[in-house]
Amino acid sequence: MKITAGLTVLFCLLGAPAMVPAADAKGKTVGFSVFDMQYGFFQQMEKGTRTGVEAAGYKYVLHDQKGDEAQMIAGCQDLINQGVAALIVSPIKPEVMGPIVEAAHKKKIPVVIDDIGGGGSNYDALVVSNNYEGGALAGKFAVDALKAAKSKEVAIIKVDPSHVFAIRRGEGFKATVEKAGYKVVKELCGHDKAEEGYTVMKDIITSNPNVVAVFAENDPMAAAAAQAVADAKRKDIMVIGFNADQVALEAIQAGTMVATVQQVPYEMGKLTAKLADQLVKGEKVKFDDTGKREIYVPVKLITKTNVAEALEGLK
Repeated sequence: MKITAGLTVLFCLLGAPAMVPAADAKGKTVGFSVFDMQYGFFQQMEKGTRTGVEAAGYKYVLHDQKGDEAQMIAGCQDLINQGVAALIVSPIKPEVMGPIVEAAHKKKIPVVIDDIGGGGSNYDALVVSNNYEGGALAGKFAVDALKAAKSKEVAIIKVDPSHVFAIRRGEGFKATVEKAGYKVVKELCGHDKAEEGYTVMKDIITSNPNVVAVFAENDPMAAAAAQAVADAKRKDIMVIGFNADQVALEAIQAGTMVATVQQVPYEMGKLTAKLADQLVKGEKVKFDDTGKREIYVPVKLITKTNVAEALEGLK
């Protein structure tokens, strides 16, 4: 998709709910362009973003990309044209963010990226879960749970290659299980989609029948993979996901999945709002990685022991 230099992505989340709305916010609007509102993860992110923005005293405008690159570009341009004070984006295609950020900056609009990645663009701040640590947590759980297994073969279902931060999940998982003596015999891409996760899992079952664990880099693919395992009547393959989406939590309760790594998209959204507010005010932002302008949010392993609590948290 070719992007004109006039494209701008504005995604700014302002302040925490407890804060007093700043005078800087009066009459100003923050725009949020979200990846796809059909997914529970982004629904929670949107709630946090809206809460933070409105608590800081800004008006709030939401744009749903619906998982479509063209809609992302058009929606971000529209937010820029509306004259938002800041733009927050969870991009479907990080690699097209460059011209968008440039266009926003020409109008002195700060850009905050929430998850997915910035595609090497000159964004002002990026909020992301500690994905590598989350993958390592999933790997350690698998190693501990598989001590009695006869096979040491595992597989990974990967997200779209453009999602550079989410790919760190598989890297953390792979490093952890291989250190413990397991072999990752298959790594296939499901492009973030449930239907592809199902198809990929069927392929893994056929081509690598000795696989005893599969780690999917997001929950829609994990839940679909678990369904493929159930349809194949294979009770000896554990499936682990990432996100703690409702579909995965319910699968853990039902026993078709064994674990997922919980991100906190609601808090991620609130944090982007706070960062947007700081940037609008010209305040200094503190980064975990100053060079990459990244801020990391902790993650947590969810299993049958704490899944009820995680489900309650979605209400």
